[in-house]
Amino acid sequence: MAGSEQRVVAVIMVGGPTKGTRFRPLSLNVPKPLFPIAGQPMVHHPISACSRIPHLAQIYLIGFYEEREFALYVSSISHELRIPVRYLREDKPHGSAGGLYSFRDYIMEDSPSHIVLLNCDVCSSFPLPDMLEAHKKYGGMGTLLVNKVSAESANQFGELVADPETNELLHYTEKPETFVSAVLLFVGLFARCNFFG
Repeated sequence: MAGSEQRVVAVIMVGGPTKGTRFRPLSLNVPKPLFPIAGQPMVHHPISACSRIPHLAQIYLIGFYEEREFALYVSSISHELRIPVRYLREDKPHGSAGGLYSFRDYIMEDSPSHIVLLNCDVCSSFPLPDMLEAHKKYGGMGTLLVNKVSAESANQFGELVADPETNELLHYTEKPETFVSAVLLFVGLFARCNFFG
């Protein structure tokens, strides 16, 4: 187990062509994760953030796009960062939880100590090294990076409710019709190696 104590695996959910219509018509010929934002493909931003995590051993991209659409980018970024990046294509859209479960054997292959999970369509200056340290310090099954939003725009996002005393996650709702919480979920997650039970 000593080797796994220093091994972090990153998983970035990239979605698929059945979603991601916000950039149309500009994105009709480009998969959303490869759409340029600030001069780089959208997926480059979370990959770059992950590359700053100490002991990062592997980055997986999980989605439903054709593998050929990611082949050149994955090869290039793997070489540039000197970190293995691999695209894992779902047989059909399974959603985040289903995609993770489908590829759990790949993700857990070398017994990582921690897993970081991000969505590719969040471009941010992710404080991932600090988040990992906080996760190690405070423990728990997982550590979520969340962001507060206005009550007016909260229903556009997944929302969570946490216990104000313990910060334990009590409830999550994906884009609710009525106001639940002014906290947007899922900027990122760190989880211990027993993530899949």
